[in-house]
Amino acid sequence: MITRPLDLASRLRPAPAGEDALFFVNVGVLALFFVFFGSRFVLAPGIEVRLPSAPGAVAGARAADTVITVRNADMVFANGGVMSLAGLEPWLKKQAAGRPGQTLLVFADATLPFSSLTEIARQAGDAGFAHVQMAAQPAESRAPVGPP
Repeated sequence: MITRPLDLASRLRPAPAGEDALFFVNVGVLALFFVFFGSRFVLAPGIEVRLPSAPGAVAGARAADTVITVRNADMVFANGGVMSLAGLEPWLKKQAAGRPGQTLLVFADATLPFSSLTEIARQAGDAGFAHVQMAAQPAESRAPVGPP
């Protein structure tokens, strides 16, 4: 830094000694912050769900209030948690409590048995959801997709 014309060097404080260790403490605190408060899905790979295809799949779509992803009967993903199909009903009741007219969007894998889909629809109806939508992709698209 050029300080000669205005003699700025005489007005500056000397550099404090011993702050080299503070740099490593700051880096350590930042690392702990990201470990404890970071999302577990940031670096984790996504769950591949192959949606069934149907002509006119998006024609009757409506905005969903609650979204779940179903890979199989033992893997239902909702709000970052994993549960089985048997444990889904209490969670659905908690989501629909006090809010009539809710819509549930189900991203179900194409290999999921139809009996599991009807069980999800029954549980959602019992929990108080007014509408249950099964996600599908247009018939010409076959790429694996996941929830938004």
